[in-house]
Amino acid sequence: MKAIRIHGFANAPLIEDIPTPHIGPEDVLVRVEATALNPLDGLVASGVARQFFKIDLPITLGTDFAGTIERIGEAVTRWNVGDRVIACVDAGSGGGLADFAVAPASACVPLPGALSAAQGSAIPTAGITAWHALFSNAGLKAGETVLIHAGAGGVGSFAVQFACMAGAQVIVTASGDGLAIASALGAQKVIDYKNEDFTRLTSDIDVVLDLVGGETQSRSYRVLRTGGRLVSTVMPPDESEAREHGVTASMFYAKPFIERLGELVTIVAEQNLKVVIDRTVAFERFDEAWKHQLSGRARGKVVVLPH
Repeated sequence: MKAIRIHGFANAPLIEDIPTPHIGPEDVLVRVEATALNPLDGLVASGVARQFFKIDLPITLGTDFAGTIERIGEAVTRWNVGDRVIACVDAGSGGGLADFAVAPASACVPLPGALSAAQGSAIPTAGITAWHALFSNAGLKAGETVLIHAGAGGVGSFAVQFACMAGAQVIVTASGDGLAIASALGAQKVIDYKNEDFTRLTSDIDVVLDLVGGETQSRSYRVLRTGGRLVSTVMPPDESEAREHGVTASMFYAKPFIERLGELVTIVAEQNLKVVIDRTVAFERFDEAWKHQLSGRARGKVVVLPH
């Protein structure tokens, strides 16, 4: 089968022929129909993710994928051959960027008929991060105002819709065609961060969802009300700086919440939320997808279709 792998950190991923992987008693083998790229894939390839995961080389990249179950382990009772699923696997195992991928049976949820494989693959990491950063960490409530940085990206596009669905007032920073995307997703106010200063256009914000980090994070403290909350998915906040502004700040990591993926997928499907896909790219053109993912300019998700 074909797979996209790295043999060394900071090396370019390569398309290779490798044997179809074996499964354990509690695993399933998925015939992959679509795999969504995440910033995490770049961290695995660069070696940065070794701080958080045990990564043995060579490794096939890809943690979020969707497809049809081809084989089940002897201890698997929940799934049958032919079931269509969404899988979210650990970055240390990966495997989604291949014709076939192994996933623990517990890491799979049903792919609703209302969603394509490409849409399903785009949900896990981005959707889980958006939902739980807003509600489990920040405690966003109806009637509050949230400022979402990079609201047209993979996480941001879900966050805008989730916050609107919860009855919050949503302000977004974006640029270029991302401005129109954020507005179409429901944002009440959209700020062009390249030409406008969000610190001059917003104040008394209840929650900031920081998907950018750096100077953007530091400047965000100024627009929060006293007692406001900042949650970042990209950079640990400076807690002393937060205290100086009378706010709280925390870092969010999606992994502990992945067990609730099924609930989230159901919400997306039943509420007819938009899964924003920047582009779908054929396996043979993976270099194009990879370059665009690493650029940080994707509007929504970049999805790779199998060989």
